[in-house]
Amino acid sequence: MLLIGNGRLVTRDSAHPYFENGAVLVDNGVVKEVGNYEDMKAKYASAEFVDAKGKVIMPGLINTHAHIYSSFARGMPSKGPAAQNVQDILTNLWWRLDKGLTQEDNKYSAYTTLIDSIKYGVTTVFDHHASPFSAEGSLFTIADVAKELGIRVNLAYETTDRDGEDVLKAGIKENVDFMKHYNTDDQDMVKGMFGMHASFTLSDRSMDMCKEAMEGVKGGYHIHVAECEEDPADSLKKYGKRVVERLDDFGIINEDSLAVHCIHTNSRELQILKSRNANVVHNPESNMGNAAGCCPAIRMIGMGINVGLGTDGYTHDMFESLKVANIIHKHHLCDSNVAWAEAPMMLNANNTKIARKYFSREAGVLKEGSFGDVIIVDYTPHTPMNENNIDSHAIFGMMGRQVTHTIVGGKMLMKDRELLVADEQAIWAKSRELATDLWKRIG
Repeated sequence: MLLIGNGRLVTRDSAHPYFENGAVLVDNGVVKEVGNYEDMKAKYASAEFVDAKGKVIMPGLINTHAHIYSSFARGMPSKGPAAQNVQDILTNLWWRLDKGLTQEDNKYSAYTTLIDSIKYGVTTVFDHHASPFSAEGSLFTIADVAKELGIRVNLAYETTDRDGEDVLKAGIKENVDFMKHYNTDDQDMVKGMFGMHASFTLSDRSMDMCKEAMEGVKGGYHIHVAECEEDPADSLKKYGKRVVERLDDFGIINEDSLAVHCIHTNSRELQILKSRNANVVHNPESNMGNAAGCCPAIRMIGMGINVGLGTDGYTHDMFESLKVANIIHKHHLCDSNVAWAEAPMMLNANNTKIARKYFSREAGVLKEGSFGDVIIVDYTPHTPMNENNIDSHAIFGMMGRQVTHTIVGGKMLMKDRELLVADEQAIWAKSRELATDLWKRIG
């Protein structure tokens, strides 16, 4: 048993949201009890104790859309003329990068991304991977790294037409093999989804192949939806339908799937998302960085659509994404009143709902029966902190680099900012070596 206490406890449980001096007991990877520190310390005197020393104790954070494969793009020299749109960014950067990735690159991209996630207090990551010429076994390689590090993941491979039929088939096979292997009831650390790139890089024939391969397979789809203007333009030109309408015709929009971005969507498409109980993932920093537009997340939430929060590989710090989610909608809608409630809802309640569809217990909350995923944040409020203003303190006072301890399923992955599960410096050195080789290969 592990008792984490002597700190301000934020549970994200509406029944008991905050303890001024609280503690959480984790037993066999699961939260057994939360309560006042003094009472818990006396009751569980024999438990291994982690002293928060007045810091903030919180549930581990969830990232519902990441791109591990993008890790080696940091600092990479650009190529070609300046991008004029998202399509140019895809062509000149991401599709140039992913074609060069080897299995060893996949492995160290996973190490670096997931280590950063641990350091920033992210304990569950939903990833969307692409390495077209090393697709076979790529998800299994990433899963092995995740298991070694002890972080919870849900992985998908980016199926697409853009590299030919053999690569398309390899992507389909990788998704199905991985989902059949990991979407079982005997473990709760690794799960899978069927990844698809986007409507504009998948023909009807390819969609049919994906749908046929998914028959009898447990899990949903993870796909980019209307991220750029080119996506709906392509769908209307080729198929006479908007993106969500087209995907819905193939059964891809459903309660187990992740529709990522959904920026260029209209009222009819939002109604389809709502009627199918689909999950949307908002990625505010990436959308701003790519000048892609702003997801109508506030409107979606008002309609009752479950909108989670991801990073799209732009960062691994969910506190950072929370801050940007709060301000992008104020700016976009010219209304300072919006997003105060919606941004924290996306990160906390809605990401928890998404994760619960795949894992047997709740993540992102600390209450009896939830996963024992706990972080400690080195934040001391200089104004009163209570159950009514927790989100304000998180938005304006907290950041990933303040995380000192990260615990997943009761296992300590980072203690006092020291990574316990890997040789970080050795991994960073190897990563720099591999990235250098990759940049030379892709020119």
